[in-house]
Amino acid sequence: MTDPFDLPDLAVRTQGGAVVAANDEFFAGKENLIRPEPPRARDDFGARGKEYDGWETRRRREPGSDWAVVRLGMPGIVHGVVVDTAFFLGNYPTSASLEGVSVEGHPPAAALADAAWVPLLPRSPLAGGTENRFAVEPGPRVTHVRLTIHPDGGVARLRVHGEVVPDPRLLDAGPCDLAALENGGVVRRVSNAFYGSPHQLLGRGVARSMGEGWENARRRDDGNDWVEVTLACEGTVTLAELDTSWFLGNAPGSASLTGTTADGREVELLARTPLQPDTRHRFVLPGDAGVTRVRMDVFPDGGMARLRLWGRPTEAGRAALHRRWEETAP
Repeated sequence: MTDPFDLPDLAVRTQGGAVVAANDEFFAGKENLIRPEPPRARDDFGARGKEYDGWETRRRREPGSDWAVVRLGMPGIVHGVVVDTAFFLGNYPTSASLEGVSVEGHPPAAALADAAWVPLLPRSPLAGGTENRFAVEPGPRVTHVRLTIHPDGGVARLRVHGEVVPDPRLLDAGPCDLAALENGGVVRRVSNAFYGSPHQLLGRGVARSMGEGWENARRRDDGNDWVEVTLACEGTVTLAELDTSWFLGNAPGSASLTGTTADGREVELLARTPLQPDTRHRFVLPGDAGVTRVRMDVFPDGGMARLRLWGRPTEAGRAALHRRWEETAP
């Protein structure tokens, strides 16, 4: 069984997440909740007191709880939640709960107040200065989550790990990146991820530094490193992008792509091809076979900023997308 905390963070800012509302953010802004980097200690004091790298509400003098609403960058099914109270020691909430909702389009925050919220995580105790981790029983897909802290206090980060469920209408609209996290692609296996998470390979936009890609340890044997991606659905891949941007002295010397069909047959998509450092390589592929998985081998090792696999769903892939969309409806 997959560790729920190995799944992508559906809420992280770099994947399009946003904190759209909070009832209070007196001491520290709500937007900090979904920053991609780990929280850090801050020694600064401002006009409102000590500053924290997180979201912090004022001390309550009446009954109630505080809350923040996050629009997921990648709607999907939640499998695990991390409520990180790093550096909040005398001012962390005693407990927290999480709800989810699925809505169409891009509604304003005010319109979510009366939405049909469903419980994802029941009220659960928290410890201070801790990555409080909670496995979640998978339910329907959601587009937004609401974190409630009881009664008040500070949370450094909220991580919402889960399985992306893409809207099939978006993938049907034209050629799409079948490997992208936001479209439902996911890294299922990897040889080594010592320096950087392989999930970053499939992230949005361009990498802003070497730290936003996948990098393995230096090999001291005769093998090579690799990563295997399960595509959003069965599809034909017609354009591959292997982007080594920011990797200068540690880019792979070459790479290849191998696809796996629904019946388990392997097909060569890109023969072993030399790569250059700090370069966005683009390769036109035949696209003559529908594949469900793609393995990228790098030789012998090294880092990659992004992997893009552009193509179209097959008829079987399209049917599976629509079936998944219907099965996960709230």
